[in-house]
Amino acid sequence: MAILSMQEIHLYALNKHCKDILEALQRFGAVELRNVSIEDSVFYRTDATSAEISYRRNAATMKNASDVLNSYVKYKKPLLASLQGRIPLTKEEYRTRADNYSDALQKAYDIIRCDKKIAECKAKIVSLESRIEALIPWQALDVPISSFKTLHTTAIIGSFAQKLDLETLLSQIAHEDSDLECFDVEIISSDENQTCIFALCYKRDLERFNTVLRKLGFILPALSSDLSPNEAIKELKSDIEKIKETIIEYRNKIISFKDELSSFNFFEDYFTMKSDCYAQMDNISYSPHTFVMTGYVTKKDGEKIAKYLFENFDAEVELEDVEGEDVPVVLSNNKFTEPVEGVVLSYSPPHRKEIDPTGIMALFYYIFFGMMFSDAGYGLVMSAGCALGLKLFPNMEKGLRRSLKMFFWCGVSTLFWGLMFGSFFGDAVKVISNTFFNVDAPSIPGITTPIWFNPTEGSGPTTLLMFSFLLGIIHLFAGLTMQAVNYIRHKKIFYAIFDDLSWMMLVGGAVLVLLSTEMLASMAGFMLPSVWMTIGAVMALVGAVLILFCSARSKNPLKRFVKGAYNLYGVTGYLSDILSYSRLLALGLATGVVAQVFNQLGAMFGSGVVGVIGFTIVFIIGHILNIGINALGAYVHTNRLQFVEFFGKFYEGGGKEFKPYAVNTKYYNVKEDI
Repeated sequence: MAILSMQEIHLYALNKHCKDILEALQRFGAVELRNVSIEDSVFYRTDATSAEISYRRNAATMKNASDVLNSYVKYKKPLLASLQGRIPLTKEEYRTRADNYSDALQKAYDIIRCDKKIAECKAKIVSLESRIEALIPWQALDVPISSFKTLHTTAIIGSFAQKLDLETLLSQIAHEDSDLECFDVEIISSDENQTCIFALCYKRDLERFNTVLRKLGFILPALSSDLSPNEAIKELKSDIEKIKETIIEYRNKIISFKDELSSFNFFEDYFTMKSDCYAQMDNISYSPHTFVMTGYVTKKDGEKIAKYLFENFDAEVELEDVEGEDVPVVLSNNKFTEPVEGVVLSYSPPHRKEIDPTGIMALFYYIFFGMMFSDAGYGLVMSAGCALGLKLFPNMEKGLRRSLKMFFWCGVSTLFWGLMFGSFFGDAVKVISNTFFNVDAPSIPGITTPIWFNPTEGSGPTTLLMFSFLLGIIHLFAGLTMQAVNYIRHKKIFYAIFDDLSWMMLVGGAVLVLLSTEMLASMAGFMLPSVWMTIGAVMALVGAVLILFCSARSKNPLKRFVKGAYNLYGVTGYLSDILSYSRLLALGLATGVVAQVFNQLGAMFGSGVVGVIGFTIVFIIGHILNIGINALGAYVHTNRLQFVEFFGKFYEGGGKEFKPYAVNTKYYNVKEDI
């Protein structure tokens, strides 16, 4: 529950060690490098863009080869492959495998070339098939389409873009030129879209006959061949078969590299790491023999890194404590609160001068999630599943591991509140006992009977609603307290009184007054003595006066009063915020009621064999749906209560997240402990 102290690191070493030091820092993943510029004629910058681009191109080549292999070879992937994370490699294993990069590149080029050839072959097949399709209407023609001549005659081969019979065609020709008689026309094929013809005429009438046909919409064939259509189709089909055999050869060659997938994945990561390394060279200043590098590191890692670099590279390292808006933020929390760091960072990293809200938020986060999900069976499933995942997949990615830890604690909270409310897969134990054994379920605290109360019976909903409001008020006051602490840390004690204590007095006093009235006594189940009404009224009045006259920052009394009045109107916002916590009741009831509904639906099949089967199917499907829908609802609304109601009271955020120079790979994790 703290923001770690940061140091600025300045590193000086010989140029020959530059790449090795960059690779070491990359494996450590503990230093955020920044651009250093030295105004001295001795120092200069180097342009490593070409090397960076070259390595990125090689990484893209490896990815392309992997994608091609995956498209031709069906690799078996574990059911929970996404939880496995990257494969860990030691520095020695990484360097040993990296020696074979040229061989891997050559194989990748071979695979890509084969895939390109296959694409070209497929394009040729499409072209040949389109030619066959164009020849099909001419299959009845037993002469070549290209040309057919005798000593005195010439053939005219083509089509009309409509369906014509011979009589209609001859009449149209006669209508265009009644004196044209020495010709012969044969319809080869005809359909709704075209009519293919073969015509003969004397050579002396060729131009005249062509003119008549063009007027009628005659079209010459797009294809020409010295073979008859049937012979041409056979030849084209033969060509297609040969091309398919070629495709099979290229496909088999690609499949022969199926054992190289892990190598391609490794070298994709290898070239990515190299590219990232050269990209960082833009942040370095060089002299003829040395270089200077600077960045940020946490104070707990600074001395270790300095010692390692000195012992291995004779590097001189200076560490300097720093503060400021540009200094990145690193959160440090215990195992219970650290899992919700992702929630805080997704909103905004805290400013370096404010309190890390993770610890306080974690407690409320788990409580609210558990109350909304509120079923012991569901909580047991969630926490057990997360624990099993964390145990079976030790190499899981950091972000996913953090999320599973968060949902583990949410599951524990859900289990607790489920036992408090007596919900274990709804009322499953009662329904099973009554339906299949014809007996009442035994009294088991937390399973068949609530340890505290049942929110779905009697005054349970009202009790849960009042408890939700109480938690909401505590949550809001925790936010105001954190803002007050921030003010006090910056020696603004009066701000803490005017902006935070005043509101706690006003809201707290109003609550005491309400709890001293008969109106809320029936809902709360108790009524405070009348003296508390007086105490609450005084508290609320003092708080209101402080807000009215002191909350505005203005030297002009009139402006201060007007702004104070406007700020006092903000009490309606607090009422709205407190009412927002009624969602704890709504979602908690929804989970329990829907679970009971599914149990009752399953029991409708009776107590026989059919009943057992029907109940089991409905139970499994129904509760899986209920878990999925209500777990999502609990997650969304728990985040909302933190982001809107809690953070809205004190949190500034706007800090710069610490982004160390690290291994940014997909398949292998080359990491070295400091």
